[in-house]
Amino acid sequence: MSKEIRTAIVTGASKGIGAAIAKQLAADGFQIVVNYASSSEEAADVVAGIAAAGGRAIAVRADVADAAAVTELFDRAEAEFGKVDVLVNNAGISKFSPLAEVSDEDFQQQIAVNLTGTFNGMREGAKRVCNGGRIINLSTSIIGHYSPGNGVYAATKAAVEAMTHILAKELGPRGVTVNAVAPGPIATELLFKGRSEALIQRLINDIPLGRLGLPEDIAQIVSFLAGAQSGWVNGQIIRANGGRN
Repeated sequence: MSKEIRTAIVTGASKGIGAAIAKQLAADGFQIVVNYASSSEEAADVVAGIAAAGGRAIAVRADVADAAAVTELFDRAEAEFGKVDVLVNNAGISKFSPLAEVSDEDFQQQIAVNLTGTFNGMREGAKRVCNGGRIINLSTSIIGHYSPGNGVYAATKAAVEAMTHILAKELGPRGVTVNAVAPGPIATELLFKGRSEALIQRLINDIPLGRLGLPEDIAQIVSFLAGAQSGWVNGQIIRANGGRN
C-alpha cells in the first residue's frame, strides 16, 4: 500500500474492540470513518479522541444490516475523504443462551448484524475499496472451541469466515487482501453482558496466558493486516485467544 494518506471505515466503532481499532488505525495515519448504529455520544467521543491526538475522523450512523445504509456509509466516506482503502467489518452482537432457549428475535438479530451486516460490508467493499486495499472481518475463536451458549453467534461467524476465504480469492487479482481476526474472550461489554462472574472466571482459568484479552490486543492485529507489512497475507483467519484454542 502507498504511503499517502489512507482512509479506513470501521463498523461498530463507538466502543469496545471497534473503538480500539479506530484509534489504533488513526494512530497509524489513517483517516477514520467511525460507524455506529445507535451510540452517537460514544462515537463522538471516539472522534474527539482521535482529533485530540492529531488525527482526522468523522462519525457516521448506519445500520449495517441495511444494505442501503451501508452504501450511504461508503458514499459519505468518499465524499469526506475521497476514497476508501480499508474496511473493517467489526459490528456484531452476541446473545448468550443455550440453543434450545434461543428466541426467534435473538436468532434474527444475530443473523442480521453479524452475518447480513458483514455481508453488506463485504459486498460494498468488494466494489469500492481501492486496488491494493484491505478488507478485515471480525470472527470469533468460539469457532474451534464451540463453548455452550454460543451456538447462533458461532454459526454467524463461521459463515463470515467462509466468505472471507472466498472473497480473498475473488479480489486477489486487484491486490485487495481479505482476512479475519477471531478474538477469544475480550474484556468488553459484549463479553460481560449475560454472563456471571463465575463464568467469566472460568473463561480466564481456561486461557493459558491467564487473562482476558484487551480491545487493544485485537486492534494491533488489525493494524498489521491494514498495513503494508501484511501484503502477502490473504484469506487467513488469525485466532487471537491467549492459547485457549
